Amino acid sequence: MSLASGPSPKPARGVDRSEVTGIVLAGGLGRRMSADGQGVDKGLQPFRGRPMAQHAIERLAPQVAALIINANRNLERYREFGWPVVSDAVEGFAGPLAGLHAGMRHAHTRYVVAVPCDSPFLPLDLVARLGAALASTPGARLAVARTGDQAHPVFALVERALLADLEAFLASGRRKIDAWYAPLGVVEVGFDDEAAFRNINTLQELSEQEPE
Repeated sequence: MSLASGPSPKPARGVDRSEVTGIVLAGGLGRRMSADGQGVDKGLQPFRGRPMAQHAIERLAPQVAALIINANRNLERYREFGWPVVSDAVEGFAGPLAGLHAGMRHAHTRYVVAVPCDSPFLPLDLVARLGAALASTPGARLAVARTGDQAHPVFALVERALLADLEAFLASGRRKIDAWYAPLGVVEVGFDDEAAFRNINTLQELSEQEPE
């Protein structure tokens, strides 16, 4: 159930940073990043001198009260970033929705916000803008980023109270994140900078984004 993201008649209070736990999703197989198609741990691939996930962590951490890393391999490496690391409860590398589920199970705040580990340019005002839209839209229970006509469902601010609904969706065998939130109260929030949501999925893209 998509809800309009038009202007509120009065300024929105927004969602306070203290109410939000960030979840950095680093649990994928990373097949497109590997030369042989077998997969690599994408979040640990070096990018501009640091593991790619570190860029996402550094940009998200100031926006939230707590942060969780979702990873299914190399857990000790991820713990070196200084945040709790949780693995999918759903077996078989089930995708970002399984990572969101894992983070929601371990969070203690009213909201969680998810971002992928392969988006090192994510907006520094992501949570503020998603939270303002969520707070000012009656019936909304999650907010999703959008650029132009393209929604970015993995960049989402979600009520943690939706955990039971998400568990039922995953138990049914479904895995697509936008199919899960479609019947819920969702507000899409427009952002102008498409580059901020760029995913680095391949070795070529990784090389292209390195400064010359």
